[in-house]
This record gives sequence, structure tokens and C-alpha cells, in this order.
Amino acid sequence: MIVVGAGPVGSMLAGELHLGGAEVVVYDRLTAPAGESRALGFNRRAAESLDQRGLLSRLGDFRWGPMGHFGGVRFDLGMLEEDHSGVLGLSQARTEEMLGDRLAELGVPVRRGYEVTGLRETPDGVVVSYDGPDGPGEDAAAYVVGCDGAGSTVRSLAGIPAPGREATRGMYTAEIAGVALRPRPIGERLPGGSMVVCTPLGEGRYRIVIHDKGLPPRPDPGALTFPQVADAWQRLTGESVHHAQALWLWASGNASALAAEYRRGRVLLAGDAAHEIPPLAAWGLSAGLQDAVNLGWKLAATVNGWAPNDLLDTYHTERHPIGEQLARNARAASLLYLGDADMDPIRSVMGELAACKDAAAHLAGIVSGLGIRYDLGTGDHPLLGRRMPPHQELTLPDGTRTRIADLLHTAHGLLITTNPDTPTQHAHDWNDRIDIITGTWTTWPTTHQPPSDTLLIRPDGYIAWTSPGTDDTLTDTLTRWFGTPRTTATTAAAQPVTSGADRTGG
Repeated sequence: MIVVGAGPVGSMLAGELHLGGAEVVVYDRLTAPAGESRALGFNRRAAESLDQRGLLSRLGDFRWGPMGHFGGVRFDLGMLEEDHSGVLGLSQARTEEMLGDRLAELGVPVRRGYEVTGLRETPDGVVVSYDGPDGPGEDAAAYVVGCDGAGSTVRSLAGIPAPGREATRGMYTAEIAGVALRPRPIGERLPGGSMVVCTPLGEGRYRIVIHDKGLPPRPDPGALTFPQVADAWQRLTGESVHHAQALWLWASGNASALAAEYRRGRVLLAGDAAHEIPPLAAWGLSAGLQDAVNLGWKLAATVNGWAPNDLLDTYHTERHPIGEQLARNARAASLLYLGDADMDPIRSVMGELAACKDAAAHLAGIVSGLGIRYDLGTGDHPLLGRRMPPHQELTLPDGTRTRIADLLHTAHGLLITTNPDTPTQHAHDWNDRIDIITGTWTTWPTTHQPPSDTLLIRPDGYIAWTSPGTDDTLTDTLTRWFGTPRTTATTAAAQPVTSGADRTGG
């Protein structure tokens, strides 16, 4: 398989495909990482997705945000039973570097300086044309995934439309050093619908963002100069940064677009290639990382031959509605965030609502990604279709305590049973694709309904089946998500798995 784009989304997806046993190569038109950090962190669910693969700890020290906001309207995350805080102040470049290092460890090739110029489907795959360091060439693969950003070449070559909204205002971003500025981490609203943001990054560096109706809505990023940024900053704030060292610059508009299809034949899209939104609180990056975790195991299963016929189609049916919500929420938040004084009454009402626990929980679910619920079956269990809290712990029969996140490192499905009388013997026919775990819950919040006796968790961490609480049978659910079981002959000797050390390959 070919992944186009070696940014965080493409690198995450390539790692997921490798874990699923698929051969993958990554193409990127840049000869080296850009080193730019258009996002400074990601939301809670994206952090959990990294944690489920053992990657979050690789990022080193970072900050969690104890205060949430939607379009600048703050709400206190401390009033909620579950932690919705996201990662703050973590450069996108650092996340990209970590994921790139992981691909190198896994032996996944990343071909830099390869610009995709053409696509054509064949009866059994797709052929990618490119211009590389040694000239033009072609490569064949079963599938190609465009993770190549808002102006996706893959999306364009595949003929996938991406309707949206044209840009109406511009934005300048710069990372600078050698100055001392007053922090404005959420933003300082100025008369006329302008705003400036200043985020300290440590070691004398700052990230400044300028929102101004006077900036061109469709700027040429390559034409931006630091004097233009410094002039705009001084005009709005009265502060001079002309003497600062500019580490990188970026100009963008507030255009948005949503691909009509996340999959067309053997071409798929993820990240900004699928859903372009204005830069806002790292929402795009957060959604893109979750795209990768949703798609990776499904695409690997398809290539490996055990996926049900419609498994790959569920990537679009599950993630496209999330893209629609993302576009809507980003527009609503932008209107609140950047609107002029006419929006003040709405901000006041929103602030009053956000002080109420239920309203704050709803807004927190949007911002954190923890509010996502997929249609994974019918039943009355409140966790069905939601993500399994990865920090919850099981105590295994040998007394070992383990987090759910640690059990998902291999990107297998998980069947967890805490009741030895629950009939799960047929599940062993899928034990090349799922890990079967027995144990007891070490802790569970008293404010939450405890899990059922048995849970089936997909590789992306979402609960597909519970007993009791789901109308479908376990066998039907396993078949839906993990395909036809192995033959009885090959599973006759299968034994229950009680710890991660007994897992088989997938």
C-alpha cells in the first residue's frame, strides 16, 4: 500500500497498517520535514489513540489543559467526572518527529522528494505516477491513501469533489524568538473582529497568530515575509517584534471543505485531505489521527484477505459524519471566536450555558472527541459504540494489573470477560485477530455504570459488543468486524488468553 504524505496523519496510518501486517510505503514531496508547528497539541481522544499504541509516552513532557473552551467561551473541565483535558503546547513538529522515528524502527520506508503526479486504477490495484529524485516513475499498490493535506493531490487526481466554503479572511502565523511578549494563549479580541494570539513555547520562543479582516483571504504562503507579520502585529497591539528572529512563517485563509467520499474504489483520504477546516485548537490534526486509527486496521484486514466485504466502507460511514460535525463545529467556534462586538450577547449566553454541567459536558465532548459514538449495533448499554476508557485497569488471574490502553498496543481486537460463566468459546475461532482476556476490573468510577460481564473492543478502542446490553450475538458481531473465523481444524488447540504475552500475530 502507498500512503501519500509523511505528516502526523500519514505517519500514524502507516504505522497502523504495519501493525496490521500490511506492507506499506510512504511518499512525501518534501525532501525533509518542514519543521513547522501549525498545531500545538491535540485533543483528549487523539492522545488516547496514541496511548493505545504506546506512543504517548514517547513525546516526553507536555502539559494537559485543565480549562476547556469552545470558540473562546470557557468551561471548567473540573466539574466533569471524566478527564476531557487535551495536550497543550506540544509542537506538531515534535509529534511528527516521534511518529517518523517509529516508522524507522518498524522498517517502514519513507520516500522523500517523491511528488505524486498521477493515479490510475487497475483490476487489482492502483498505479501511482511520481516525480522523484531520479526522475519520473511509477509504483503499483493494492490501495493508495491521500494524507497530503488540504490541497490534496490524491483527492484531485481521484476526482473526489470537496465542497465547502470559500475563504473570507486571512491569518498570519509565526514562531519567533528573541523577544518578550505578554501571553495571550486563548486569544485577545480587538475592535472590528480582529484577534491576536501569543503562546509561549519556552526557551524564549513564542507562537503568534494574527486574525485580521484586513489580511488577504487567499494569501500566497510563499510570498509572506516577516516584516509583513511584524507590521500587522504592531498595528493591532502597539508592540514591535521587528527585531525578533523568525523561525518560520505561515499564511492561510479560513476556507473549509469536506470530501464527498472518503473512499472511491482503491483510493482513500484521511486528515486534511478529507476535511479541511480553518486552523482552530488543533481540531484538524486531532480528527486526522483518529481517521488513521479508524482506517488502519480495516485497510490492513482488507489486504490480508480476512475483512468482511463491507468493512472498508465503514471507514466512510463512520468518519464522514464526524467530518461533517467537525466542519459545523469549526464554523460555529470561529464565529464565536472571531466575531465582532455584535457577537457579545451570544458569547454571554454561551458562557452562562457553559457554567451548567450538562452543557459543559456536551461542549467538552465535542472539543475532546470523547463524545463520539458510532453505530456499532443495537442494545441498551451506554458504552456500546463509544470508546473504551483506556485508563481503566484489569487485574488478570495472575494478579497483574494492566490498563486497557496497554492491551491495545498490538492493534488487535480485545474480548474482555470478567465472568467465567459467559459463553465465549466460539470466539477462539478468531484468536488470530483478537486477544481474549479474562480478569476483574481493578477500579471503575462510581459515577459510571460498570462494564458488562463481557466486552468486545475493536482495534481502534471502540466497544462493538457487550454482554449483557447488546441485542446481536457475539458470533454475529465477531463476523461483522473480524470476518469469517478460521477453520475448526486450525483452532482445535486454541486456549484462552489470560495475559498479553500469549497473543498471536494478526
